[in-house]
Amino acid sequence: MRPETRIKRRFDALATEGRGGLVAFLTAGDPDLETAREILMGLPGAGADLIELGMPFSDPMADGPAVQASSRRALKNGMTLKKALDLVAEFRAADDETPVILMGYFNPIYIYGVDAFLADATKAGVDGLIIVDLPPEEESELCVPALDAGVNFIYLTAPTTDDVRLPRVVEKASGFVYFVSITGITGTRSAAIEDVERHVKRIKSHTDLPVAVGFGIRTPEQAGEIVGVADAAVVGSALVDIVRDNLDDDGRPQPGLAGMVHDKVRALANGVRSGA
Repeated sequence: MRPETRIKRRFDALATEGRGGLVAFLTAGDPDLETAREILMGLPGAGADLIELGMPFSDPMADGPAVQASSRRALKNGMTLKKALDLVAEFRAADDETPVILMGYFNPIYIYGVDAFLADATKAGVDGLIIVDLPPEEESELCVPALDAGVNFIYLTAPTTDDVRLPRVVEKASGFVYFVSITGITGTRSAAIEDVERHVKRIKSHTDLPVAVGFGIRTPEQAGEIVGVADAAVVGSALVDIVRDNLDDDGRPQPGLAGMVHDKVRALANGVRSGA
């Protein structure tokens, strides 16, 4: 029996509606705290069903150039893990329903202190964690403590995760399973929908958790295709690119940047809802 969390409630509601969900990614503090706050606050109204908030890190090895650059911008402007948690707390004060998942790497959490981080994360209203560089073999570092604290721990699977490995990966997974649809880094290319469908079916043969698919989804049509074979589509680089493309020569956000991100999310949400 899966524990009752915001993530479970949201996927249950999506199932009742008979549709897949949209997971929108934003790097905390990109391009600056004020703009990131404005983008974050408007995501649910634009149609994001779940929010994935990147924790800026200096060496984001799984991320492509767009998300790497977003981390650099955020760090340059003084973003910290503590400020990211404060941002979640601000969001949660206004929205008690939309799930927020922190995505990132273990190093900043290790420096923060696992116990202190989980205490502050739960207080802020964080619902789940995606920690790219913590495989199941390291579950005692953060996965198990997170589950004990009531925070979902979401594992990544890839096309190379075979049927021998897959049961170990999903054994302690919670919230949902994140299928990385390509081998490589974020934002570089897209997978064939037939391949995605085959892998999603294989994952679901090992777990009853919802499956979200990410990496390479950029258009409403692609998002609509993905939710035809999976429970949610994750879009990140396509949103981060809008931030990058709407900065002036000094790296400051141009007027209307947040609205442009929201417009893209709205279009993606329409694609998801129509199964475009």
